[in-house]
Amino acid sequence: MTQLTMDDMQAIESSENMVLALPKGRILKAIRPILKAAGLEPEDGFFDENDRRLRFTTEAKGVDVIRVRSFDVATFIAFGAAHMGVAGSDVLMEFDHPEIYAPVDLGVGACRMVVASSIEAAEQDDPRSWSHVRVATKYPNVTKTYFAARGVQAECIKLNGAMELAPGLGLCRRIVDLVETGSTLKANGLVEVEEIAQISSRFVVNRAAWKTRPDEIGSFVEKIRDAVHGG
Repeated sequence: MTQLTMDDMQAIESSENMVLALPKGRILKAIRPILKAAGLEPEDGFFDENDRRLRFTTEAKGVDVIRVRSFDVATFIAFGAAHMGVAGSDVLMEFDHPEIYAPVDLGVGACRMVVASSIEAAEQDDPRSWSHVRVATKYPNVTKTYFAARGVQAECIKLNGAMELAPGLGLCRRIVDLVETGSTLKANGLVEVEEIAQISSRFVVNRAAWKTRPDEIGSFVEKIRDAVHGG
């Protein structure tokens, strides 16, 4: 039986369509002009929520696109199931996988990751006195790392949504979540206590894929960068 060399395997991989992973939700509208300018705009069915397909073509020959949850973009990229994608820096911070490289800040989806609590707790509490905190968040890794750097032990309660309900229902006193204007916090009787990070969407690639297909992926990285900066 003939053994495949590394060159043979790379040639086979190069003959297959590349996969672009994009997140569901409102960010798609914001990045669509960038994708179009870079020659990566998906077919119309991709933007139709009634289209039940999972994989679509793009205007770029040899590049297909998949529409997945934001955290799943990182998973597909990290394990090589997708070659390129778009993910928020919040997802990348939480996932923190060495195979994910984020060469371009797309400058969209801007928001902040913050620590928030009830107004009453914020007035009575001094963050400098914290030694142990219980926090509701969908970013337990980021949260624990952030507080550990200050010598604070963080007990994280993982929630995937409705974080603002947690303090009022006695689940915890604090949350870590994303905010844009702060209106949702205010509407639920919460205030921002500390900012953890500025967040935006990034164009990401799988490091191994870039090594095996440097010309193709490198070209799209440059096109995306040019589209962002108006080049």
